[in-house]
Amino acid sequence: MRERLLFCFTAGLLWAAAGCTAGDRSPGLAAAPDGAAVFRQYCVTCHGADGSLGLSGAKDLAQSTLPLDGRIAQISKGKNLMTPFEGILTPAEIKAVAQYSLTLKKQ
Repeated sequence: MRERLLFCFTAGLLWAAAGCTAGDRSPGLAAAPDGAAVFRQYCVTCHGADGSLGLSGAKDLAQSTLPLDGRIAQISKGKNLMTPFEGILTPAEIKAVAQYSLTLKKQ
């Protein structure tokens, strides 16, 4: 029993130490979400990799003139057949994917 407690205590210390030394970030701050990765996971099926697929009525993000605020609102609340992601993604993930979607806009 004593050996098991010692093992659990040591494992807990190692786990805690690993979390405190992750990269050069300040303790307690999580990394910003990767908007491209979130887009690939949740959006590419309907919008396509370049934002122009248009499956199930999805808007062409390469042609969209919607500003960042509007994109955040639309991702959060959904529209027509689009899923509202408010309860699925964190606010930071929603903002990150909205910012990424702006990069798909054709100049």
